[in-house]
Amino acid sequence: MKLHFLLLEFCLVLIGLSHTTYSQDCTFTIARLKYGGGGDWYANPSSLPNLVKAVRERTSIAICDSVAVVEITDDSFFHFPFIYMTGHGDVRFNDKERLRLRKYLIGGGFLWADDNYGLDKSFREEMGVLFPENPLVEIPDDHPIFKSVYKLSGLPKIHEHDALPAQGLGIFFDNRLVVFYSFSSDIGDGMEDLTVHNVGEKLHEISLQMGVNIVAWFLNP
Repeated sequence: MKLHFLLLEFCLVLIGLSHTTYSQDCTFTIARLKYGGGGDWYANPSSLPNLVKAVRERTSIAICDSVAVVEITDDSFFHFPFIYMTGHGDVRFNDKERLRLRKYLIGGGFLWADDNYGLDKSFREEMGVLFPENPLVEIPDDHPIFKSVYKLSGLPKIHEHDALPAQGLGIFFDNRLVVFYSFSSDIGDGMEDLTVHNVGEKLHEISLQMGVNIVAWFLNP
């Protein structure tokens, strides 16, 4: 695996991560971001476990069975190179969190934010403060993030909401994608257990395929 970390700090942390993982054969842990502002950061509880299971079964990635929960100010925050966040409500970072999150992303970390219908306005505001010089831009459908394992034609549309098209947006820093924002799609809903949102097997499968693609792209750019 080619982990594209730019700071030695990440490499040292990952070496130490073997002491805190959850099974003997894993080296990579997905973490869910717990954030302030009133949004339900804990939404779609079965989505990431299902994604982890799909990654383990469909790729050679040594992903850990358990999903971590982390806050930006936690000592362990830099232990997790791949952070996922979602929710229906507002997200707000304080100045300390913004500085630390920017350092994390510039240093090699990655954030996948999945709008669960309601996160959009506040998330865009926070990203604008975090990277005023690098705005969110639409990612072309031929970007490797959509094709690393499964050849998708772009970001799949799972829920209708306002009938807007699904958009894969991103923030690039030094030509590296540091934030991936899945907007008007609801991949997290699609990855949940089939009985939760009743999206059907086809949309459930394509949601998992998109999730697997994101993880595989990050680890093998």
